[in-house]
Amino acid sequence: MTRNVKRIAIVPGDGIGPEVIAEAVGVLEHVRETHSVELELQHFDWGADKYLRDGVTLPEEALEILTSDFDAILAGAFGDPRVPSNKHAEDILLGMRRGLDLYINLRPVRLLDKRLTPLRGRKVEDVDFVVFRENTEGAYCGAGGFLKKGTADEIATQEELNTRRGVERIIVAAFEYARTHGRRRVTMADKSNVQRFGGDLWGRVFTEVAAGYPEIEANHQYVDATAMFMVLDPAQYDVIVTNNLFGDILTDLGAALQGGLGLAASGNIHPGRVSLFEPVHGSAPPLAGKSEANPAGAILTTAMMLEYLGHAAASVAIERAVRDSIAHRETTRDLGGTFSTMDAGAAIRRRIMA
Repeated sequence: MTRNVKRIAIVPGDGIGPEVIAEAVGVLEHVRETHSVELELQHFDWGADKYLRDGVTLPEEALEILTSDFDAILAGAFGDPRVPSNKHAEDILLGMRRGLDLYINLRPVRLLDKRLTPLRGRKVEDVDFVVFRENTEGAYCGAGGFLKKGTADEIATQEELNTRRGVERIIVAAFEYARTHGRRRVTMADKSNVQRFGGDLWGRVFTEVAAGYPEIEANHQYVDATAMFMVLDPAQYDVIVTNNLFGDILTDLGAALQGGLGLAASGNIHPGRVSLFEPVHGSAPPLAGKSEANPAGAILTTAMMLEYLGHAAASVAIERAVRDSIAHRETTRDLGGTFSTMDAGAAIRRRIMA
């Protein structure tokens, strides 16, 4: 095996995950031929079936194997009604995010066809930005607890943790992305008028980091205003950086602006290390096995992964193929077409040109 071969761990997951990831894998196999992309794929069966069969969520040796043997991970969705606690999904997905220190959740919000947005009169150029969501701390760190649980005097606390290191590195990543991708503005969204302590830390670090990027406009908004302006004036955004909770909310709003979660791609990234790429539409158990799920989000996620791995031409070709398939309505029903999951994937592959 030569040094330029990239090793990809494939984790299809639950529900519609295996169906859409199969189409994404088909795209990876296709660009081997069209773009001479050298890949080695290895599948892992981590998910609800394995957990219910063997009692194993994320195997003990998994993080070590992923770190030492792979360049990237392509994962489907996790979640199965047979596991009401969702323990396996939390162990696998959050286990990889936290265990591999994947502190950047990167979500592109890009409109591929103007008919898909619910915003009236918008062009594709009006919805084209990325969100940098801090991925390892904040309100999702699991800190908190109960006092007098189950009584009339019950108290529940849910703590948000922000570290200088965590805040600084996500803000630096946002500015670096803006610089390398020709973006002119970075907007930080917070709620520092109410969350004064964490907000103060984010604000001070944002100002300090921004001083090192004088060519990029640094803009601050309260997150409720950001949500409003994403609907009223999405063209103002190039790069948004925010914390874990607000990023979760804003990115799903962004997905709606671009045509729905079926088109939403994401990367969980630590630059220079093995990173995890996943569509964010969820496992959608009612659709599983019906070949109705939209594979475009998984395929666009594959394009993100290839860009991260240094295969920019293949990445651009995949996104162009998805865009062309949408324009010709060679899509699943959620995007106005009549295609099955497999047919939609095949249509995209046919349009990938060298």
